[in-house]
Amino acid sequence: MTTTTEDGRTALGGLRDALGLLKDREQVAERLLASSARHSFDPDKELDWDAPFEPGKWFWPPELVSLYGTPLWKRMSEEQRIALSQHEAAALASLGIWFELILMQLLVRHVYDKPATSAHVRYALTEIEDECRHSKMFARLITRGATPHYPPGPVHHHLGRLFKTVSTTPGSFTATLLGEEILDWMQRLTFPDERVQPLVRGVTRIHVVEEARHVRYAREELRRQMMTAPRWSQEFTRLTSGEFARVFSVAFVNPDVYPNVGLDKRQAVAQVRASGHRREVMQTGAKRLTDFLDDIGVLRGAGRRLWRSSGLLA
Repeated sequence: MTTTTEDGRTALGGLRDALGLLKDREQVAERLLASSARHSFDPDKELDWDAPFEPGKWFWPPELVSLYGTPLWKRMSEEQRIALSQHEAAALASLGIWFELILMQLLVRHVYDKPATSAHVRYALTEIEDECRHSKMFARLITRGATPHYPPGPVHHHLGRLFKTVSTTPGSFTATLLGEEILDWMQRLTFPDERVQPLVRGVTRIHVVEEARHVRYAREELRRQMMTAPRWSQEFTRLTSGEFARVFSVAFVNPDVYPNVGLDKRQAVAQVRASGHRREVMQTGAKRLTDFLDDIGVLRGAGRRLWRSSGLLA
């Protein structure tokens, strides 16, 4: 019978948390490398970038558009609603590029002092390759739609710069999951939705398949880090992840989309903030992640209160 010590180590030398025994880091990486070899895509070749957009089709499922169900939405024409879905898809692609640039830097920091020949490092480098392709794919989607690029505002831009500089390793993987899992939930609803433009569905399909590996890698490593990191690092992670959740939840809707489809920015932002549907969408999209973070001890103390104030935790 295996016994567990106070620091979570089993008598056989493994690590066990509330979710069970952690898997060997190298074995996880080897499986992810094998999956990458089987299921990686070149968006430039996989997708038909020259096909015209289909009239009347959405660029994002209407239920996931920020204003869905609000009084303003009910007054908008169908054409205006579809235009908003296109601009919000471009804004989410822009957010994805910003986030993936941060993630790539965090991954490089993570492996900087680790054995370069390990499978764990090789998979991190493989994930960076994936993220480079994703960023280029998102940029091409924005260009193809002839919408503006919607970068985060200056405050969030500089907060991102600060975060990637001061983040602890567990904080980095918590932020990675925050950026990946909510968008992944939305994209899993998007790529099978025949109401949505085929190009958008193709982009989201590629991203979902490849991001599933990234989520697995980040979850396994975060579990390990929350078992082995110093107590101060764990507490710092709880606080920084809560603050990043607040930043991310605000950045998820870029208010500049509204005047670009003929809406009053202030009125639209106020209605999104008051929207029970929008709050439910964000909390539902985050639930799998917040349940996981709660299980492994991230959502505690002041950090939990920050997560609640972000609107992502019910």
